[in-house]
Amino acid sequence: MTRVAAVDCGTNSIRLLVADADPSTGELVDLDRRMTIVRLGQGVDRTGRLAPEALQRTFAACREYAAIIKEHGAERLRFVATSASRDAENRDEFVRGVLDILGVEPEVITGDQEAEFSFTGATKELAGSDHLPKPYLVVDIGGGSTEFVVGDDHVRAARSVDIGCVRMTERHLVRDGVVSDPPSEERIAAMRADIEAALDLAEQSVPLREARTLVGLAGSVTTVSAIAQQLPVYDSEAIHHSRVSYDRVREITEWLLRSTHAERAAVPSMHPGRVDVIGAGALVLLSIMERIGAREVVVSEHDILDGIAHSCAAEAR
Repeated sequence: MTRVAAVDCGTNSIRLLVADADPSTGELVDLDRRMTIVRLGQGVDRTGRLAPEALQRTFAACREYAAIIKEHGAERLRFVATSASRDAENRDEFVRGVLDILGVEPEVITGDQEAEFSFTGATKELAGSDHLPKPYLVVDIGGGSTEFVVGDDHVRAARSVDIGCVRMTERHLVRDGVVSDPPSEERIAAMRADIEAALDLAEQSVPLREARTLVGLAGSVTTVSAIAQQLPVYDSEAIHHSRVSYDRVREITEWLLRSTHAERAAVPSMHPGRVDVIGAGALVLLSIMERIGAREVVVSEHDILDGIAHSCAAEAR
């Protein structure tokens, strides 16, 4: 077994997985898995730059993760950065800070690479299931972008488009620095139009409608599952491989978009960092389901982070 550490730094959150990996099979045994909301992508869509306070929040999380990685004695570490740091003019400042703290340079990966990792992490456990027909469509709804991957045992087509929950919220639901609470029908319609245009773009290279199983990843999807199950607390085991029907996703999305900040914050399974962006994330999921005619979404807690760890195990072979 090889002890590996994987860090996934996205637009809204930064996550760590420390696991023992079997290089011959790729099997992972979790030792530590955690997530911190840092909002690295705060304002990037508007300014094109990573905000100083967002960088400081991210570096503070990196220092915490460095201590955990050292404590577990991980032999390999891979740090992958996604949408926000890909877009920012001052991403060199981000790269230097991570290198100083963790001793590795973050890999600012392309959307296609991000999709490959997500597909591997999400589907490795599903391969033996007779109840989930292939091909899979894996959708990873992040803060700044959403990745679409269609594949069977391997990726057939992938595309990343800029319709993440943070980006959509900042673009359509924020005025004068304040999130609409709740947003007007006009703002929701404008956001929906933006999402539909991005889905048109994704369909140019990914056969979305050929999928027979929709697999949803990341915080917006897992939070929708937690709400659907009325969980008293966020419970990864209950959420992993749960299934949420289209009707339930529609009901939850409509409620989220007409609710107030206080009502959303009162949901016991809601992470405080998702309260203002969950409505946009749920609308992205609903729009995807409507586009492909999905009757349900299979929710996975295993995603790009697991894909990164699997890649570390493969390098150890």
